Amino acid sequence: MYALSRPSHSIDDEFLSSRVLFLMTYDANLDYAQLVRDNQLADSINAAIQRHAEPYSAKSPQPSREHTQPMELMALSETLKLVFNIMHFHKDLSPHFTASIPNVFKILVRRGISQPPLSAPARELVNALLHLDLEDPEGAKAVFPSFDPKCNAEHLIAMLDAAITAYPAKELDETITPLLTLIRRIYDTAPEPVKSAMEAKLLPTTEERDKPLGKSETLPSHLLNLSTSAHTPALRGSISSMLFELSHKDPGTFVHNVGYGFASGYLMSNNIQMPEDVIKANAPRGPDGIPVNPITGQRLDMEEQVQQEPMTQEEKEREAERLFVLFERYV
Repeated sequence: MYALSRPSHSIDDEFLSSRVLFLMTYDANLDYAQLVRDNQLADSINAAIQRHAEPYSAKSPQPSREHTQPMELMALSETLKLVFNIMHFHKDLSPHFTASIPNVFKILVRRGISQPPLSAPARELVNALLHLDLEDPEGAKAVFPSFDPKCNAEHLIAMLDAAITAYPAKELDETITPLLTLIRRIYDTAPEPVKSAMEAKLLPTTEERDKPLGKSETLPSHLLNLSTSAHTPALRGSISSMLFELSHKDPGTFVHNVGYGFASGYLMSNNIQMPEDVIKANAPRGPDGIPVNPITGQRLDMEEQVQQEPMTQEEKEREAERLFVLFERYV
């Protein structure tokens, strides 16, 4: 375990040690609880991640952009993969890695968004956070830091925005589902101001209602379209669930936020009843009081008006006769 916690000149040792230990997580005979308890494995891993985070400190003389050596990034990725597997197979060991949460977020946020957005080590940082104990009081302090409680959540949303347009549709299911799951998990425990900030970035805005929802190039519009996409069977359910959660799990608010056209499939598949009076109470007006179409979510005053001449009395009689004939055929 010593190689993982040694100073930065042992980066090769960290890479090799993490790779070997990662592969050994698939060996049921290796007692990782004992390695953590008697051999300080968690302490060594936490020390290694802290070392990787040091260049990202505001007080560091070395700018974070210099943390780009391929071997350093490979070692970090291997260590994070090791953390993921340990907690995946041994969930009870997760609290031993809580000390790494602030350092993982520090690296993820201060590295900025790479191209492509979820290339290593960003992918491994997100995956590690999925299994870390973010609900722990100390973990929550790192997720919602006092200097800016919403900074981590907003960065993850910015990553999601960039990733949706960076990858082909057929790759999105596998690529961004972990990131979306992490965003949902953070929203679930976020304080109200952070929840409001996340809702503002993930739900359609008033300006988007000038068109039917899903017709713009914004993140909320992309999410709505992916929620019904045949190319993303796993992702579409996760997106719909997130939008429902962002709507406080209230069917009326959900329909108002995304339009009944996008909401209906999720509500029906989850057997969530949508009373008619709830639709009328929640759907017809936007936050500024302007009536909206409950199906498309578009403002009624912005809908295209179709100019059509009123029917003459003769046309009305012919249409009535046609409908009567059709009715006679089916009775």
